[in-house]
Amino acid sequence: MQDALEKAGFEVVTAEDGHAGAEALDRRLHEVSGLITDIRLGNGPDGWLLAARARTRRPDLPVLYVTGDSAPDWSRKGVPGSALLQKPFGLERMLAELHAILP
Repeated sequence: MQDALEKAGFEVVTAEDGHAGAEALDRRLHEVSGLITDIRLGNGPDGWLLAARARTRRPDLPVLYVTGDSAPDWSRKGVPGSALLQKPFGLERMLAELHAILP
């Protein structure tokens, strides 16, 4: 995903788990154009909580969730106006979804 995003012209900030993702968002929230998050992030907050936390500080932040098994929870746990891709998906579809939610 990172390679596809970079080839499409995006600067990518990655994090290895929920804690690192929360720290990266705390530091760079006003620099990022959007958030792509998996739901299961290992240590720390999951993707639902990470997006909700980011939206408390930036209500307009575009959010794209990717998941293999949590799609049924999206309507209940996802932030309003977000998008969700269920794994597996093609990189072209991910880029199309991302472009659709970005301003």
